[in-house]
Amino acid sequence: MANDIRSAIDFYERHPISAGIIKAKLMAARGSLENVAPGDLFPHDQDHYGGLAANDALAERAQIGPGSRVADFCAGLGGPARYLAHRYGADVTGIELTPARVRGAAELTRLVGLGHRVRVIEGNVMAVPLPDESVEAVVSQEALLHVPDKARTLSEAHRILRRGGRLAFSDWVAHRPLSPADAELMWAGMAATNLYDIASYTKLVAAAGFTIIAVDDLTTDWAEILKVRLSMYQKLRGETLAAGTASGHDAFYESYVRFVELVSDGILGGARFVAVKP
Repeated sequence: MANDIRSAIDFYERHPISAGIIKAKLMAARGSLENVAPGDLFPHDQDHYGGLAANDALAERAQIGPGSRVADFCAGLGGPARYLAHRYGADVTGIELTPARVRGAAELTRLVGLGHRVRVIEGNVMAVPLPDESVEAVVSQEALLHVPDKARTLSEAHRILRRGGRLAFSDWVAHRPLSPADAELMWAGMAATNLYDIASYTKLVAAAGFTIIAVDDLTTDWAEILKVRLSMYQKLRGETLAAGTASGHDAFYESYVRFVELVSDGILGGARFVAVKP
């Protein structure tokens, strides 16, 4: 498990979407980092599939509104957390394993003046540093694929949720088993581990003590979204080199090309899970 954690950290420390490249894009768009509003960040800081619409879908299903206390598992640079705070008035605590992303999230959150409602803290979603029954919603987007023990993570979500609180997250699913070569490439390039089919993942959520509300297969939508993201990453590699920020490693780009193919072929895909703590 220690090797899994180290690889996930390594992956995100080298990821081409960083606080540095986001600030470089802001400078190019605005000419200044003065008086940056939360909305100025949204075209650049949403490192998940589906952008703001995906945030809205989770917010609706998790019943997030003004004053909602939300935990964002694997929060990254805090883009969704800031959006939920700004758009819905939520109070969001992000849990993030990678120190560089925790620092980047704090920097970007300060930049837009949301530090009173958003904090991203360094922590492991398999042992969440939050008290029992302390939040009304737990969300996550395309991140638990990196977590070696998903059952433990789902149990932690159950622990920190108040009764009646909701879990809403999206993640990779494997509709068919990967070949050994593809499994190794997804691990080496994107730190993907322990992938489940939809039925097995649903049972995992229920086994953590949740009542399932909805499970949506997102594979068809992702097939189109990921083609666009692949083009974005290919363009971004040159931009990161010019900006002097992390540009990603070769295996990431190789694996992303194959990932798009696997989703288009219906071997890999995505699903959104919504559940309640009874």
